[in-house]
Amino acid sequence: MFQHIKVIAFDADDTLWINETYFREAEEEFAKLLSKYETKNKIDQELFKTEIKNLVYYGYGVKGFMLSMVECALELSNYKIPQKTIEKILNIGKEMLDKPIELLPRIEEVLASLQGKYKLIVATKGDLLDQERKLEKSNLLKYFHHIEVMSDKKEKDYTKLINHLDIQPKEFLMIGNSLKSDVLPLLKIGASAIHVPFHTTWVHEEVSQKEQENSEYVTLTNISEVLSLI
Repeated sequence: MFQHIKVIAFDADDTLWINETYFREAEEEFAKLLSKYETKNKIDQELFKTEIKNLVYYGYGVKGFMLSMVECALELSNYKIPQKTIEKILNIGKEMLDKPIELLPRIEEVLASLQGKYKLIVATKGDLLDQERKLEKSNLLKYFHHIEVMSDKKEKDYTKLINHLDIQPKEFLMIGNSLKSDVLPLLKIGASAIHVPFHTTWVHEEVSQKEQENSEYVTLTNISEVLSLI
């Protein structure tokens, strides 16, 4: 199945290290700060709508999330939210950016084993500065030939990346936690993908059962199982 692979790309957030958990914690803190204006359910819904609306402006990552929290707070409070609360919201984002990097189990073992046999790259969405900072703090940079911080992960984005690498789609394998971003677009362009689910998934990254139908991909419970496949 993977006999033609030359390049293996890894998603970063929730594939190499924990990320989404911190967003859920931040949303809890945000809801507490806004609790006098709306119910938690309503706050969660409105924040998500604001994030999705702002993706076209800010892209993915903590900084865009911070701006969306501020915008959402202003609207839910009818623009009466105290400046001190805005400061607390910004501090939620800064604390997220300062989080230590917690690698997922056995990831370094997998990278060390694959290095030299394949060209390893990171293909991730998010803010360039933040992802570079996380990679530096992770001590994983030594394993990767190339780091690609993508504005999005659609078919055209992967096609552009594969062309840049000067390989054929069948020579490219993507490993990640998101079916929507790391698996289904690859299958549509003739590349391979391995799905390693993370216990928490952003709603925006969820896909319907229909979208998954007729898609051939491998799902693993732990990334270390990759070593027995390729």
